[in-house]
Amino acid sequence: MFDNIIRLWRIDLNRLLVFYKETHIQTKNFFICLFIFFVAVNISCYWLAMATAFPDLVYGRTFIYYFKVQFPVGILGALFDSLSFFITIFIIQRALETENNKIYIAHLSIDLLIAILATFWVIFVFVVSGWIISFIETLNQPIEIIEHYDHETNIYQRAEGYTDKVNDAIQNPTKNIRNIYFGIIMGLSAIIPTLIHLSMFCKSIVTQLTNSKSKIEKWKNVNE
Repeated sequence: MFDNIIRLWRIDLNRLLVFYKETHIQTKNFFICLFIFFVAVNISCYWLAMATAFPDLVYGRTFIYYFKVQFPVGILGALFDSLSFFITIFIIQRALETENNKIYIAHLSIDLLIAILATFWVIFVFVVSGWIISFIETLNQPIEIIEHYDHETNIYQRAEGYTDKVNDAIQNPTKNIRNIYFGIIMGLSAIIPTLIHLSMFCKSIVTQLTNSKSKIEKWKNVNE
């Protein structure tokens, strides 16, 4: 049964790969379109996460600041997603080439590693994005204002601040529900390949069980 499940999974995955290749050939400026798509996805996730986790920041006096932050967040997020997309395509091709089911699963499991890396990339994105906006806003400003916003324009302090938040979320998850939720929403685009693999695997299981049930019922009807 397990071998049949993997066989069905391979068939669906191969169809997806064929669809990608056909779309790649038919779409003019495919790479640019893909990048713009991921920019839109990341910005959408950003606003969804901000509006639901930190509405006080979105609808408060800090709206302009977070409005500006969306642009580097979208671009940096799209860079990671575009790279992980082509890595996933490469992994799928290698997985379909092998006849060993264990190696096949091992190849596709690499996407789980990409999903984990996405968590750290989200932190990097917000450290750099906030730093970029704060740095631009303090250009040509009096020294007093620059010193006042040093915690925002100093990238090392920003990185340390986000690192502390991550450590606190790990140690006290119940007290950091909003931060954890925010990180999950921001990482949605990076776990799309993993979700696709899991959905195909589940579909293969359902198909195999349905086929097995049909065969059993036919066998019963023949022997009655």
